[in-house]
Amino acid sequence: MRSSALFVKKRDILKPLVKLASVVCITLCAGLVSHFVGIAPHSLSVVSVCTFIAVICTTIFFWEYRVAAAFLGVAVLICTKAMTLHGMLKATELDIIFFLIGMMIIVGALKDLGFLTWVIQSIINRENMTGRAFCVILCLLAALLSSVVDEVSSIVVILALVFQVCETLKVRSAPFVIMAVVATNIGSASTMLGNPVGIFIGNKAGFTFSQFLVGATPVALSALLATILVFLLIFRKCIREINDRMAERRAQNRGLGPIVRIPHRRGLFVISATVLVIAFHHQIELLLGLTDAENKNALLIVTPIIVAGLLMACRPTRARYYVEHEVEWWTLIFFMMLFAIAGALEEQGVTQNMAMKLGAAVKGGAREMVPFVLGLSALGSAFVDNIVFVAAFTPVIQSLVERSAEYNVLWWALLFGACFGGNITVIGSTANIVALGLLEKREHTRIAFREWIKTGAIVGLVTSLIAWGMLMILQSPIPAHGKPAVLQIEQTDGPLHEHRMSPLPSDTSDL
Repeated sequence: MRSSALFVKKRDILKPLVKLASVVCITLCAGLVSHFVGIAPHSLSVVSVCTFIAVICTTIFFWEYRVAAAFLGVAVLICTKAMTLHGMLKATELDIIFFLIGMMIIVGALKDLGFLTWVIQSIINRENMTGRAFCVILCLLAALLSSVVDEVSSIVVILALVFQVCETLKVRSAPFVIMAVVATNIGSASTMLGNPVGIFIGNKAGFTFSQFLVGATPVALSALLATILVFLLIFRKCIREINDRMAERRAQNRGLGPIVRIPHRRGLFVISATVLVIAFHHQIELLLGLTDAENKNALLIVTPIIVAGLLMACRPTRARYYVEHEVEWWTLIFFMMLFAIAGALEEQGVTQNMAMKLGAAVKGGAREMVPFVLGLSALGSAFVDNIVFVAAFTPVIQSLVERSAEYNVLWWALLFGACFGGNITVIGSTANIVALGLLEKREHTRIAFREWIKTGAIVGLVTSLIAWGMLMILQSPIPAHGKPAVLQIEQTDGPLHEHRMSPLPSDTSDL
């Protein structure tokens, strides 16, 4: 017994040491490789690459230390002069952070107003519900709700529905939890509101809400319909079981839950008004004269802040609670630091060099890069939070778009790869992790990695192939500001000189 305890103790000590050694080795190798291939030609660019890789690896191996690693990473970059203080503040993407803060406060108010509870009751009290109809409605509702509120709030509401139905019918809830989470991740890709990835990509690329809707919704809807068919096939036994239990309760004149009258009109008005203003933000910006580059998508970012401010003014006794408890400060701070570290790559010219290397390696132009970006972001998002890969890839795509508007299609490849790839594993997205935590807390059980990946891998492959095919066929929207001009930088003995040039032709095979 004593030797066994010592063995366990040694293993507990060695495991983090092995992980730490892996982080150091991967970081050093990445720095050396980036230097010798020309991506990071000088010492400060190597420092920026090593810092970014170290933070990513720490996020993978030591999840609970990710914020600490991001803070220290920013400090290293500033102290080594790999990034200026002004560059750090500019790269934190405060516009996106404030947008997310506003949306989180709105969702907190919607909970108080009973809107989310009313959504659950509307499904539970539906007459003549069958197992197949329940699965289809569950997936459609999860996707719709995640497209108008953030994916975390959406999955909390949807799982409340799942747990109530499964507990009432005495069936295993794990298959339906998987369905809900996968549909949530897919639906979150359809608008800018559903996922931090969406608002980040949309704002960086310069898409209006309506343009994003046109470019993302058809692909997300097609992927969702295909996923529902996959679920009906894979989980047919579970669906048959829940269908039989529902038939038994109908024979006994018993419903799936108590009928409670819930006031929902105020909540419905709040979410409808918010989405409506955001949907027409570009037209309102034109009326207000907010058309210059410094005010790009200004109303899109400010609308949640305005609505959140009005809600807190109307509910002053709950205002402090919304700010302190409904806003995910831990996550938002991590995003800010991560964006800043990614900004150092851009400041040191690493992303521009990566764009040139990528353009030279992949022949044929933007369309041929779509499967590369889609596949890499999907696989990466399967094991690390998708915002990490989006933050890393965004400056690279920006550099390519500066050369030709043809590369705008890569924004969509990055979006769908990040959102759809999150379904592959249990740790692929924030919604997955939240769902597992709720399942363990509610039923003291968990979904094994193997059980999840058997379904997640199939769904991830099917949805990624659908996204690839549709991006090849459909004409992707171009940002509202039009085709960007090439930024040519002329090297001299003095400071850098910038020249705005006319756009390159669409043929970029000579990049």
